[in-house]
Amino acid sequence: MVKNIIAILIPVHNGIAYTKKCLDNLQRILPRETDSLDYRIIVIDDGSVDSTARWIHENHPETIVLQGDGNLWWSGAINMGAKYAMDTLNASHILLWNNDIVIGEDYFTVLAGIIFQEEKDVLIGSKIYCDPEFQKVWSAGGVFDTRTGAVYMMGYFAEDQAAWQEVLEVDWLTGMGTLIPKEVIEKTGYWDAKRFPQYFGDTDFTLRAKNKGFKNKVVPRLKIANDTSNSGIKKIYKWSDMKMALTSVKSLHHIGINYQFYRQHARTFRAFSEFFRIYYYFFGGFLKRKIKKFFRINDRS
Repeated sequence: MVKNIIAILIPVHNGIAYTKKCLDNLQRILPRETDSLDYRIIVIDDGSVDSTARWIHENHPETIVLQGDGNLWWSGAINMGAKYAMDTLNASHILLWNNDIVIGEDYFTVLAGIIFQEEKDVLIGSKIYCDPEFQKVWSAGGVFDTRTGAVYMMGYFAEDQAAWQEVLEVDWLTGMGTLIPKEVIEKTGYWDAKRFPQYFGDTDFTLRAKNKGFKNKVVPRLKIANDTSNSGIKKIYKWSDMKMALTSVKSLHHIGINYQFYRQHARTFRAFSEFFRIYYYFFGGFLKRKIKKFFRINDRS
């Protein structure tokens, strides 16, 4: 019997404490090699300076480590891992992973069943929670309306409920806990590391896959808890913070990258109006906070 090789891709840049916990957890939970499935873990170490690669070699020698120079970002790291998985390992599926997630004990048992049930035209997403008790949903897949420009995640910070217990077909999937058959990559192409090096890389790829005729589904039995505090730029208090938020690759609010996303996927002028509306409220909220702070200081003087 020909084995299906599932390549688990974990991009990292420092954060060795997360990586240690992640690999130890995977080693404990991953099923041993079977007649039909073989899981391979690939860590793409993008220029870490915290001895990540050395620790992995010493403690998890079965893990494949690919080295970047610190300029891959998320999409470039995933491209490096996916190319290695497909060209060298002949992997049948790519499983996108993060080093800061926790999974249920039955995650890979559920995943194995799905692999043999679904056709090769389906990308499978996990239901992602923002707490390790799996009570509050962070994402049950994403929506992008090409006509209105609305883009959001289903179930964002909502209490888990019946609405999120059914398999959902969605527009796009996140970059963690997403299973992608190799046929999808062969037809869709790789991740767009030039236009979407960090944020929107996952959204863009799965939207392009949908446009090629593939389906994006979220299976709620695949449960992942993500440390939502471990990414992005969140505190915007000063003008320098605002500049960073608008121009840093680490920021979800990077204005150039957001514009490229709408340029790639929006189909109407109305959709672009949503882009302008987002930044209108983004700037407005910042200025409102600054004005309130200014007058509060004057009142106290």
